[in-house]
Amino acid sequence: MSFTQKWPEQGWALFQLLLVASFSQAKEPVCIRRGDPENSQLSRDGDIILGGMFSFHSSWNDRKDTYMQKPLPLQCTSLNFREFQVAQAMLFAIEEINNSTDLLPGVSLGYKMYDTCGSIAQSIKVALALMNGNQIIFTAPEAPCTKPAQVQAIMGETSSSPCMAIATVIGPFYIPMMSHFATCACLSDKTKYPSFLRTIPSDYYQSRALVYLVKYFGWTWVGAIRTNDDYGNKGMATFTETAQQLGICLEYSVSFFRTDPYEKIQKIIDIIKASTSKVIVGFLSHFDMDVLLHEFSLNNLTGYQWIGSESWIFDSQTAEMDIHHILDGAIGLSIPKSHVTGLKEFMLNVKLLNSSNNDLFTEFWEALFNCKFKELKSTAENPRECTGHEDLTGVKNSFTDMSLMPIFNNVYKGVYAVAHALHNILNCNKTCEKNVQLDPFMRILKIYFKTKEGDEVYFDENGDPAAKYEIINWQPRKNGIVEFVTVGLYDASLSPGKQLTLQNNSLIWARNSKQVPVSVCSEKCPPGTRKVLQKGRPVCCYDCIRCAEGEISNTTDSVTCLRCPPEFWSNERRDTCIKKEAVFLSYEEIMGALLTAASLFGTCMTTGVALIFFKYRKTPIVRANNSELSFLLLISLTLCFLCSLTFIGQPSEWSCMLRHVAFGITFVLCISCVLGKTMVVLMAFRATRPGSNVQKWFGPTQQRLCVTSFTLIQLIICIIWLTVSPPFPFKNFKEFKDKITLECALGTSVGYWAVLGYIGLLSLLCFIFAFLARKLPDNFNEAKFITFSMLIFCAVWITFIPAYVSSPGKFSVAVEIFAILASSFGLLICIFFPKCYIILLKPEKNTKKNMMGKGPRSPS
Repeated sequence: MSFTQKWPEQGWALFQLLLVASFSQAKEPVCIRRGDPENSQLSRDGDIILGGMFSFHSSWNDRKDTYMQKPLPLQCTSLNFREFQVAQAMLFAIEEINNSTDLLPGVSLGYKMYDTCGSIAQSIKVALALMNGNQIIFTAPEAPCTKPAQVQAIMGETSSSPCMAIATVIGPFYIPMMSHFATCACLSDKTKYPSFLRTIPSDYYQSRALVYLVKYFGWTWVGAIRTNDDYGNKGMATFTETAQQLGICLEYSVSFFRTDPYEKIQKIIDIIKASTSKVIVGFLSHFDMDVLLHEFSLNNLTGYQWIGSESWIFDSQTAEMDIHHILDGAIGLSIPKSHVTGLKEFMLNVKLLNSSNNDLFTEFWEALFNCKFKELKSTAENPRECTGHEDLTGVKNSFTDMSLMPIFNNVYKGVYAVAHALHNILNCNKTCEKNVQLDPFMRILKIYFKTKEGDEVYFDENGDPAAKYEIINWQPRKNGIVEFVTVGLYDASLSPGKQLTLQNNSLIWARNSKQVPVSVCSEKCPPGTRKVLQKGRPVCCYDCIRCAEGEISNTTDSVTCLRCPPEFWSNERRDTCIKKEAVFLSYEEIMGALLTAASLFGTCMTTGVALIFFKYRKTPIVRANNSELSFLLLISLTLCFLCSLTFIGQPSEWSCMLRHVAFGITFVLCISCVLGKTMVVLMAFRATRPGSNVQKWFGPTQQRLCVTSFTLIQLIICIIWLTVSPPFPFKNFKEFKDKITLECALGTSVGYWAVLGYIGLLSLLCFIFAFLARKLPDNFNEAKFITFSMLIFCAVWITFIPAYVSSPGKFSVAVEIFAILASSFGLLICIFFPKCYIILLKPEKNTKKNMMGKGPRSPS
């Protein structure tokens, strides 16, 4: 643009500046309103004026401002019948109050209603017009250029975003703004919006209620679509936060606004088609849902379970548009159903809407009856000519639809709330004091009243009403009409467990199904498994891993497996801890029975040998080598066989002490006798030498004393062991994972190995003495048999040690019993069987002469 082209604009600006300066120097200053005046669409005078802001048009023609010249006025389009209904609800309430003798007697309420066209900028202009008015006020030089607000309260807007902008502007002046449908939780912030109130619950409660609804049906994997404004974004933010706390994941969350390009809608459709979730949460305004619904129908996007916010879920116009049954079975929250007596009849009397703004009324009338007034030419689309006397009888459109009565009731309650506050401020009784400074905002927060229908009206400190919602279900009927069926209730004032109530048997789901749809990323993990998150995916996506042995999970979707107590083990399904099987060497099992039989057999053999020796006790072979020691040895061998039985059976405190002590003492007694017999053989040979007096020092008395002394030492060791740290029954959980090994703990291993060590020492001495006496010149040299028996004894117990240490559980007990029996059998067989052989089968050798070596020698 050239300089000459810019001149007119610059000159005009300079002219305006000079004009302002001239006014400032005038004798009578004037307060000048900036901008063009905003004329109300519907108005009526009264003692007190209430403002109304409604989107009689839902959109406007786009314009490109160059900022080089004054912008043109907004050209509104798309007439919105719903907002006309809302305006009529306000008119109805004002008419009732003006006709009442109980509320504001003698005071008339007027109104000024403006069309905001759904534009935030237009809403702010209208709000300023309602506060300031359109008059040019002349003032004296000394008077301030101020005046009281033109309206005492503003009713509206319908949406949250315009309300936020308006409340920000009028908040510092504390002019009450009462919305009937702005639900954004952000509007409860009194630091930002100090004068905002509403008769519909905050989205804080609605968002949480939607989460509880999703959780109730077990849906943990859902998609979400929200309106890209404060209503949708902030409502979905609360929903997402609460959902995460309850373990619900969003597969996707996309935003949309009705003015978005087609590519944005197609992208949303592609996301939904590619998703695996079957439930979609729609936090949308009814305008945006209507746009999306059309595109979803073209793409046949059916079969999804919709969860809806109150903005569209009970909107009959949306239901009528759903000809492809995209939303069949939808479930969501709605404002509780209500009825206002006389409101329907008032609304259908459309002539009451006629006002000084004939353009709006003309446009409304032509759209309502699909006609044209005679000054306008009729066309093919509008064949009829309007007369202005048309009747709504038989007309069916969104204006005659009364399904939004709960919203109209909110408007009705809002007007009455302002009226009750004014009634209190003006100290009304039979008459009202009209010369009172009005400040209705603070009084509204404190009011409490009931409408003529019995509805309670009150506000909390944030200007919000009590949060109650009906849960409705879209149920298609045979005639193609969708019925909104109430299937439950949500009351935020109740305790958490009682807030949500549902009637499941009356629900209909997507595709007209009676079965609750399933929408999960991963199926529930059954008991016996635990959840393991899938890497890089939300927490709702996981794998079910079976619990390890010894661990269980007895709940569905368990995060961890619990280890069973030490005495318990997991069952095959890993969902219950069962008591471990107690394992010990018992008489009933084969190994225990065989060892018991061997013990008893050894006892019987020893008894049989003792009986043979007793019968032939006067024969030389029995009397040789101290028969007393022989009988004592047989008794000790019997005890050795019997003591092995104490190792069989369930260990107890007494059996644990008895088995080791009896084993230690009886074996020492046995080895002492063998050692005594060995020394007798050795000393007997030395006593035959000339001049030897060995026989005097190792006679029967000394032999008894020797056996007693050796045995007493072992007894002392056992007593010390039992006193310091005795053996005790012990449950071994480490040997087998799924079994408890009942065994006898040694108490102190020093005592046990001291007992075994002492037995080993005596056995070694016995073996040495027997080895030295093996070649003595005697027909029946007993030392050779003792040597062989000691060789077996030592071999058995030397191999016992590693076998005992390495054997698990009851097998270590079996190894010990086997060692006892093997060594006992070795002593019995090697020492006594040769003698029994001579006694029973070779009696001719059982003579003193043969024993002394004077007869034929027996083969060695």
